[in-house]
Amino acid sequence: MEYIRAFICGGIICALSQVLIDRTRLTPARILTSYVVLGVILTAIGVYEPIVEWGGCGATTPLFGFGYTMAKGVETAVDQYGIVGALTGGLTAAAGGISAAVFFSLLGALIFKSKPKS
Repeated sequence: MEYIRAFICGGIICALSQVLIDRTRLTPARILTSYVVLGVILTAIGVYEPIVEWGGCGATTPLFGFGYTMAKGVETAVDQYGIVGALTGGLTAAAGGISAAVFFSLLGALIFKSKPKS
């Protein structure tokens, strides 16, 4: 049942993204950054935690989850280090994801040849 809930949660987030791409003039980059910021805001006001508990990795894997991870990292770091944690906690919590994105982007750039737009 956990896998089904994760699939449903992630599917709803992805379907919402597709509707925004198809029905609005928002660019995918704006939608992606909005999702990260919205993930931070929803976590800060306590709305996203129940979604994460229900949807599991379906809620933490998409970009909302990146914002959630950063917000939780800031919360933890502020508890440990005070106000300095507000500056370092988000990046510390998301360091694994950021490192993986940079590494696999570099790997993709080395393996595949880019082509100019026609």
